[in-house]
Amino acid sequence: MPSPDTQRIAVIGGGPGGLYAAALLKRLRPGREVTVWERNAPDDTFGFGVVLSDETLGGIEHADPVVYAALSDAFVRWDTIDVVHRGTTQTSGGHGFAALERRTLLRILHERCASLGVRLRFRAEAPPAAELAAAHDLVVAADGVHSATREAHARHFRPTVTHHRNRYIWLAADFAFDAFRFEIAETEYGVIQLHAYPFARPSDHRPSTSVPGPPDGSGASTVIVEMREEVWRAAGLDTLPTAESAELCAGVFAEALGGRPLRSNKSSWLTFATVNNQHWSHGRTVLLGDAAHTAHFSIGSGTKLAVEDALALAACLEEQPDLPAALAAYEAERRPVVLSTQRAAAASLRWFEELPQYTHQSPRRFAFNLLTRSRRVTHDNLRLRDPAFTGAVEEEFGCPPGTPPMFTPLRLRGLELRNRVVVSPMDMYSAADGVPGDFHLVHLGARALGGAGLVMTEMVCVSPEGRITPGCTGLWTDEQADAWTRITRFVHDTAPGTAMGVQLGHSGRKGSTRLMWEGIDQPLEEGNWPVVAASPLPYAHGVNQIPQALDRDGMDAVRDRFTEAARRAARCGFDLLELHCAHGYLLSGFLSPLTNLRTDAYGGSLENRLRFPLEVFDAVRAAWPQDRPMTVRVSATDWVRGGTSDEDGLAVARAFAAHGADAIDVSTGQVVPEERPEYGRSYQTPYADRIRNALDVPVIAVGAISSWDDVNSLLLAGRADLCALARPHLHDPHWTLHAAADQGYSGPGVSWPLPYRAGSRPPPTGRTDAPKPRLTLD
Repeated sequence: MPSPDTQRIAVIGGGPGGLYAAALLKRLRPGREVTVWERNAPDDTFGFGVVLSDETLGGIEHADPVVYAALSDAFVRWDTIDVVHRGTTQTSGGHGFAALERRTLLRILHERCASLGVRLRFRAEAPPAAELAAAHDLVVAADGVHSATREAHARHFRPTVTHHRNRYIWLAADFAFDAFRFEIAETEYGVIQLHAYPFARPSDHRPSTSVPGPPDGSGASTVIVEMREEVWRAAGLDTLPTAESAELCAGVFAEALGGRPLRSNKSSWLTFATVNNQHWSHGRTVLLGDAAHTAHFSIGSGTKLAVEDALALAACLEEQPDLPAALAAYEAERRPVVLSTQRAAAASLRWFEELPQYTHQSPRRFAFNLLTRSRRVTHDNLRLRDPAFTGAVEEEFGCPPGTPPMFTPLRLRGLELRNRVVVSPMDMYSAADGVPGDFHLVHLGARALGGAGLVMTEMVCVSPEGRITPGCTGLWTDEQADAWTRITRFVHDTAPGTAMGVQLGHSGRKGSTRLMWEGIDQPLEEGNWPVVAASPLPYAHGVNQIPQALDRDGMDAVRDRFTEAARRAARCGFDLLELHCAHGYLLSGFLSPLTNLRTDAYGGSLENRLRFPLEVFDAVRAAWPQDRPMTVRVSATDWVRGGTSDEDGLAVARAFAAHGADAIDVSTGQVVPEERPEYGRSYQTPYADRIRNALDVPVIAVGAISSWDDVNSLLLAGRADLCALARPHLHDPHWTLHAAADQGYSGPGVSWPLPYRAGSRPPPTGRTDAPKPRLTLD
């Protein structure tokens, strides 16, 4: 039963989202009175072309075939992307785009609204939303990124607007590119990038008098020029008028433009603003499109999201019994979609902000990296779209024929890993007096049999007071060493080709707590032991005990505990050693400015904060066999203002690499309880990516990597050398074997244990070949 209380509707903003919402709402209920207020004239518009996806077009076709037909007649379609880098063009096909001129889109929507009886009030400032709400049943605020409605009711919508670092400008060229073109120019000022796509076919384009251009019908393309703020200023673009800015940009990309000029349309240099709102509706007023949310232009069009909002809003008003239920359903339906888009957009935005770190890559790898930057296009997806291009990238990476990237070997010192999958360290809290038992043998042995190239232990503590909980494992006694030897021997004997790694650490101020499932980070109810740290700061004030700040004798004792544990680990037969300098444990506590407030030589500057962790690293490296690799896990950000910065994370990785670390295991956070991580798929991998490409040091990427497709994509793009997965290996100990089976791979990168080989193919299921229905009866 549709909502009966939406007969008078006011729409603030005559952009595509507002117009399409008005048309749908009027078409569904012809008796409605729908009015659109637009401050500009009908043919006034900013920007040039609009890109819509096939998914969005499908929704339009179903909801309004008249609008769909008109759009289809106007669309320019193409399916290739050209990436131009250092004089080389890499072309990838199979992508599928549709674009049209923004003015054409508006004209189509104006005509549709007029034919349906929507009142269009141009050159008219809308009354305030509160005033409209008093006289209308529903107010749709589609008034854009600078929404006056949102700001007027900020206390209810609770918006956040985040401005980003790059500068960009919308321009146009009066010819049609034959592909979506990305071009990178390395200039005397710095890196400048071009994003361009056609929006009018050669015979279609006749620039209007309001947007000057040659009337030769040679087509038209949107051209976005983007660069970092410092490059923008160095080029003098901060002081140039728009026409001269367009001229300078045309000069930078003269070859791509064939010497043609670029023109503007009310263009100006902008910084992108990401808009979010905690609530999308307030009373009878609802936000739509850019007023509610934005997503960076590099992954698609804000128009696309606005049109999809309009479709959902109209549907929810039809499906729900009253207005509050309809607005709640609209937000519930659209918010997850928008958040997913915004996560992809944030990854893409950040990629372009950090683009200079990738310019050293070969043109082919660079192109693959660019195409997969948002994580929406992946290795497997791209292989389906353009197998020739993807195959060439795989060959350059070094994949043997028929071998997915994840099953390509990697050498670290004297250790060759047969594939790039790591079972991430996962605390099991199941030891007695630090001794790993049968549980650990089965747990680690099962994952070794599951095909991973490297299986890591949990954090193995170097002393009883260095444990996190009473259930943590250790390597401070020979009994513990004997138990670990049993495990490494089992792995090497029954899963040949799988390497075993040990992670050594000390809990610091996060020690003396309960088992995870009894209360994570909560102090023991009894039997607490004293804890130590860089500074006398408890992990959680009023909850955890205040640690003793280590003095010189205490640091020497801790360092010696690490070296003793390293010698035992070598005798146990571990193939790789990792030093745990992340997650707020003892060594991490020295690195973060939030947890190290010392005033001696081990506090203050980052150089000083690094001093003790590097002393421990050097001592462990000297005790660890020279032919065996050693890695370091770091927290590249604390996810808190004033904590470890991006530059700090780079400096920490650079210091450990200079001291001989063979790879950096790049994690984030868990340093202070007030952290606010930006969770999402592969959410920590950008930090590994940045360290790898800025320092040219091997990295292990971690953090919500969940699929073999993610692993292949990260490796092939040059964002990681190894990928560590935790929860997927808890869900499926044979994750790597199943990844090989899913990809049809059998080779030296992974092999099924002989007793398990019969399970290398999935068991048959019920019949799927039943006769299909041939007739439909009324």
